[in-house]
Amino acid sequence: MDFTGFPLWGNAALLAGAGLVVWLAGGRLARNAERIGVATGMSEALAGALLLGVATSLPEIATTVSAGLLGNASLAVNNLFGGVAMQMAVLAVIDFWLVKGALTYFSPDSTLLLGGVLLILQVAVSIVAVAAGDVAILGHVGAWPFVLAALYVLSLYFMDRYAKRDVWTPKALPDGASDRGGSSFGEAVPERDGSEANARGDEANGDEPSLLWAGVQFAAAAGFVLVGGWVVASASDALSEQTGLSGGFVGATLVALTTSLPEISTTAAAVRAGNHTMAIANIFGTNTLEIALLLPSDLTYTAGPIVDAVDRSALLMAGLSVVLTAIYLWGLLERRNRTVFNLGLDSAWALGAYVVGLVLLYLGSDSPG
Repeated sequence: MDFTGFPLWGNAALLAGAGLVVWLAGGRLARNAERIGVATGMSEALAGALLLGVATSLPEIATTVSAGLLGNASLAVNNLFGGVAMQMAVLAVIDFWLVKGALTYFSPDSTLLLGGVLLILQVAVSIVAVAAGDVAILGHVGAWPFVLAALYVLSLYFMDRYAKRDVWTPKALPDGASDRGGSSFGEAVPERDGSEANARGDEANGDEPSLLWAGVQFAAAAGFVLVGGWVVASASDALSEQTGLSGGFVGATLVALTTSLPEISTTAAAVRAGNHTMAIANIFGTNTLEIALLLPSDLTYTAGPIVDAVDRSALLMAGLSVVLTAIYLWGLLERRNRTVFNLGLDSAWALGAYVVGLVLLYLGSDSPG
């Protein structure tokens, strides 16, 4: 289907409609991923990192693969780096919207520190990859995407191992906060009372059709997300040509926002449930997977190693991602409930840095293509 044949308003409507599909299907993916994890006896760390992390990243997978097939390397890569930066900025919005305080003050689990450090490591390696260039080692696919994918797997291993060790015990906890919070990225399993434990046990030992039904719903939602992601990529590629904006700018803004909708919904749900630690862990874990998605995008981009085809806007968004992650790590280390207009001070800095980054991206965006 040639989306460039549609008018500008038509592609904008398709982008909005596909975004709505991704939002609704992404929420159902997250719920059924948790059901599958419980029913199969999978640990919360493994279920969250593999099922929930992959499930909420399906829009990015579909979009980057589609952009690679379209030959738009800037759209594919900037969707990933732009998604990392945007999801960090989403923490600031949720901080203001739901927490009305410093989100990091209510997230005392030290596992988040390791998650943030590993995320910065992975983004830094990707920056080195873009700066150094790549060499094709398997057909047209370069070596760096394999390195980043391996680093993601190692990150899961170290996060899971760290969560089982009692390294730090936080003190001076705020009311309603727990020093052991569940997480979708390898955090410690929260303590539960007997009734909740029995409820989860009943669900895990339930009839097989319940697990089958959860699997069917998961697969169906995944299909909708994949189709929605393909429409997002195709409509955005057409909008890039019709508006004169570069593929890198469109990928880092419109596409990144649309494909981040499942993460936004699950993060907001975690905060509403009082699990502030999971809110941050969801973002850190998903962002680590985002960088690893350079591998499938490289597999579909047949013109050569995709790292060699990206423009400088990819470096800008990657660097911005490091800055935003470092700001939140700073807040997690200080753990002080300092606010500005009901917004945590670290979130205020992160939101300001993100806006500045978008302005720099727009001013420095290259010609479309």
